Amino acid sequence: MLRIAALIFACLLAAPVAAQEAYPSRAITLVTPYPPGGGSDFLTRILADGLKTRLNQTIVVQNVSGAGGAVGSMQAAKAKPDGYTLLLNHIGMSTIPLLYKKFDFDPLQAYEFIGLFAEAPMVMLAGKDFAPKTFAEVVAYAKEKKEKLTMASSGMGSATHLCAMLFQEALGVQVTMVQYKGAGPAVIDVRSGQVDLICDLPTTTSGMVRSGDLKAYVLTAPKRLPSLPGVPTAAEAGMPSLDIGAWYGFYAPKGTPRPVIDILNKALREVMQDPAVAAQVDKVETYLLPLDQATPEAHRAKLVSQIALWRPIIEKAGIQAE
Repeated sequence: MLRIAALIFACLLAAPVAAQEAYPSRAITLVTPYPPGGGSDFLTRILADGLKTRLNQTIVVQNVSGAGGAVGSMQAAKAKPDGYTLLLNHIGMSTIPLLYKKFDFDPLQAYEFIGLFAEAPMVMLAGKDFAPKTFAEVVAYAKEKKEKLTMASSGMGSATHLCAMLFQEALGVQVTMVQYKGAGPAVIDVRSGQVDLICDLPTTTSGMVRSGDLKAYVLTAPKRLPSLPGVPTAAEAGMPSLDIGAWYGFYAPKGTPRPVIDILNKALREVMQDPAVAAQVDKVETYLLPLDQATPEAHRAKLVSQIALWRPIIEKAGIQAE
């Protein structure tokens, strides 16, 4: 009788341990807060495929777009903090609290940070009939025309918008921003000459540069892209302050257990060291970040520094999204 009682007691003690299943034991949802088909969607799917192999689980990519990435980002933040809903978002995470006051959303408090993943540079573009032939001529033209110079943006707080703001900040002049609901229609109007300039991702524009439909003036990257070898970096062109890339961070909801974060970070780092993944990322005109940035600490520090960078620029411009 005592032996049976002892066995029952031992089983009761073991029950909580058994209830804690090894992570991950089921499919994981990876949210991208942007529509399908764009650079963010491509990169999210590359990461999802890499994680699937390392975690031996299905990774379901979920596109939740709206409000410059804020809708999907907040949805992921409010998910159960168990490691089964994750988020990949880019530089837009640093501007959400500055542009969308109505959301009362603080990304520094809403997430556990897993690590930085990749970065996509921006390229400044114009239609083939735009007068300036070099970046130096673009700078001179902008200083002369000021608000008569138009720059397209794919939406308030988008990487295209931030690049344009950084450009006018570096010049010390105010240009006219033309807002669109996406990069596609913005590029169409730049290509036709209805708008003068746009900063956009090479992922979707380098083919048009090579065909001669667009001119490329400068690249916001530390080194030139193989696909656009004749386009100088901002530093080479004499404007090192035009330093912006669509950097991507990997997030989990606040309160996700540290052992789960450690598992995800290990998987992320393994993905980033895979030559096949590097080749896929290269195909979308993006590059993997150094492994020393693929840590929760480096990721959080990056977001802190980026919010500090954009706060005065956005406040000076007096912009706020609806």
